[in-house]
Amino acid sequence: MTGVNGRHRIVIERVTPEVDGGRYPIKRTMGEDVVVEADVFTDGHDLLGVALLYRRDRDPEWIEAPMALLTNDRWQASFRVTDLGRYRYTVTGWVDHFQTWRRDFKKKIDSGQNVLVELLQGAGLIDEASRRAPKAEGKSLKKWADQLRSSDVPESERIEQGLDMDMAALMSKHPDRRFATHYEREFVVVVDREKARFSAWYEMFPRSCSQSGEHGTFKDCEERLPYIASMGFDVLYLPPIHPIGVTFRKGKNGSPTAGPSDPGSPWGIGSPDGGHKAIHSQLGTVKDFRQFLDKARSHGLEIALDLAFQCSPDHPYVKEHREWFKIRPDDTVQYAENPPKRYQDIYPLEFESDQWQPLWLELKSVIFYWIEQEVRIFRVDNPHTKPFVFWEWLIREIQENHPDVIFLAEAFTRPKPMYRLAKLGFTQSYTYFAWRSTKAELKEYFTELTHSDVREYFRPNLWPNTPDILTEELQQGGRPAFMARFVLASTLGASYGIYGPAFELCEGRPREAGSEEYLDSEKYEIKQWEIERADSLKEFIGLVNRIRRENPALHGDESLHFHSTDNDQLVCYSKSTPDGSNVILVVVNLSPYHTHSGWVQLDLDQLGLDLNHSFQVQDLLTNAYYRWDGPRNYIEINPHSAPAHIFRIRRWLRTEQDFDYYM
Repeated sequence: MTGVNGRHRIVIERVTPEVDGGRYPIKRTMGEDVVVEADVFTDGHDLLGVALLYRRDRDPEWIEAPMALLTNDRWQASFRVTDLGRYRYTVTGWVDHFQTWRRDFKKKIDSGQNVLVELLQGAGLIDEASRRAPKAEGKSLKKWADQLRSSDVPESERIEQGLDMDMAALMSKHPDRRFATHYEREFVVVVDREKARFSAWYEMFPRSCSQSGEHGTFKDCEERLPYIASMGFDVLYLPPIHPIGVTFRKGKNGSPTAGPSDPGSPWGIGSPDGGHKAIHSQLGTVKDFRQFLDKARSHGLEIALDLAFQCSPDHPYVKEHREWFKIRPDDTVQYAENPPKRYQDIYPLEFESDQWQPLWLELKSVIFYWIEQEVRIFRVDNPHTKPFVFWEWLIREIQENHPDVIFLAEAFTRPKPMYRLAKLGFTQSYTYFAWRSTKAELKEYFTELTHSDVREYFRPNLWPNTPDILTEELQQGGRPAFMARFVLASTLGASYGIYGPAFELCEGRPREAGSEEYLDSEKYEIKQWEIERADSLKEFIGLVNRIRRENPALHGDESLHFHSTDNDQLVCYSKSTPDGSNVILVVVNLSPYHTHSGWVQLDLDQLGLDLNHSFQVQDLLTNAYYRWDGPRNYIEINPHSAPAHIFRIRRWLRTEQDFDYYM
C-alpha cells in the first residue's frame, strides 16, 4: 500500500477543455471565458465540494472558483483570461462532511426523528472548522458549535441554529480538505490578443505598387495604404521582402529560364546583398520599412511578414553554413523537388544536420530581428515541411518574451499534420475552405472546425484565393463567384484573407486548363493593377468588412449554426453573441450562374426567437427590412445583383404601453 492514501475518496475524470490529455494548450483571446467541466464523484452518498483552480503561469498562487453540479456527476465553472501569455487550470474535490451532515440532519427533522446526537455531531464539525478559519470567523463558528451542544439552549432553538443559512455559508468557506483529491494534470491555455481571433487580411506584393510599372518601393506602398484601409482590412501581409537570388531564377509564368529583366520569385530568398535579415534593395532600406510600418499603423493596418525558411543558391547561408543543407552525391546542394516539379531556385534547409542546434538558434534570431523592427505578425510558409518539434520550441521561445506575436500557418497538407501544427503553437491556420464549394462540404467542414474538439486549438483563417490558388470556381464563375466566396469567407470565419488586387479585380485567368496557377502570375513578374477600375469589388468588400466590425456575432466562430434549406444551391447559417444581443443570419447562393429560390427552415431556439411572435430581419447589404413569421421563410437570390443576404435579426417586442418595436 506504499504511496496509497485510502482516505482520498474523490474521483475526477474527463476534465474539459483539453487537447490530447493536456499535452497541448487550448487557445483563447483576452477577455474570453474558459468554461471548465469535469466528472467528479465518490463512493456512497456523501455530498462533495468541487473547485476549479486557475492561475497565470507566472503566479505561484491558485485562484479558486467553486464548481456547480450540472447533472449526472458533471460539474462546471469558468474563469476569464485577461492577460496575454499562459494560464494554468485544474480541478480539486473533497467530501463535504458538514454539508452531508446538514442534508441528513434536515431529513431526520422532517421525519420527526430524535436529533440530539446529530446536534453533537454537527457541533464537532463546526468546532473543527473554527480552528481552520481566521480569528473572527473562527470565533463565530465556535459560538455556533457551543450553542448546538449546549443543554441550556432549548432543543428547538438548537435545531434552528443547525439549519441557519449564515452558518452554512460560513462553513462552506472553511471545508475540511485534508483528503482532497487534485486532478493529476494541470492544463494550459494560451491567451492571445483579439486579432488572433478576429482579423481581415490583405495580401499585396510591394514591388507591384508603383503606378509607373517600375519596381515598387516602400514609399509606393505607403501610397497604397489608404486604398487598402478603405476596404476595412486590419492586417496587410507582404510576401518576402528580402534580396532575391539570381542563380536558377524563375522567369515569367514560372519558366526555368529567366530573362535579364525578370525579377524572380520573392520566395527565392538570398543574394550577396544578404538573406533573411536583409531587405531587397529596390524596395528601400530598413529605415524606409519602419516608416512604412508607422504609416500603416496610422491607417489602422498592422503589417504581417512572410517567414519562409528556405534559401536561394545565392543566400549567404549556402556559402557560410554548407552543413545546413543536404549535399547530393555529386557534391551539389539538394534543391527543392515535388516530382516531377523541380525548384532549382530553392534550397531547403536540412533539419537532420549534425549542426541542427546552431541552425535552430539562427532561425530564431531571424524572427527576433524582425520583432526588433516592430513586426508582430508572421505568415509562415510551408511549416509542414519542417520538424514539428522545431516549431513547438521556436514559437514557445518567441512568445515567452513576446506573447503578442501571431503566427499564421500556411500548411496546405493532410488534416493530421495541419492540426498538429495548430496544437503545438501556431496562432491561426490556413484551411481547405478554397476547395469546399457545395452546401454539404461547407456544412461538414465548418461543423468540424467549430463544434468538435478542433475548436480548442485550431483557429481557421479562410482564403478564397492566394498567389498559388486560383480555384476552378473563381476561374469560371466570374464576378458573382468572387462575391459569393468573399461573403462565405468573411462570415463563416472570424478571420479571413484575400490576395489582392487580384481578388477585388476578379482575376480568374489560369495559366492553362486544369491549373490553379494564375496566367502571368505575380510571383514571377511585376504587375501594374488598375485598382480604380469601375468593376472592382472594393466597395462591396468595404461594406462587408464594415458589417463585420459592427456586429460582434461575426467576431468569433464558436456560435456558427447551419439552418436547413430545401435548395442545395442555398446555404444558410447564423452566428450570435453569447447573450443573444446580436444575431446574424447569412444566406448565400452557391451558383454564380442562376437565380435560386427556396425555403429556409430556421432553428428558432438557436436564434433566440419565439414561435408565437413575428420578427424582423434587416438585410445589411441592401438595408431592406422584412417581417418574418415562424421558422419557414422564402428566399430568392440573383447572383448577378447580390449573391447573398446578410441579415441582422431584430426581435419583435411589445412594451407595457403596447408599443411594437425591434431589438
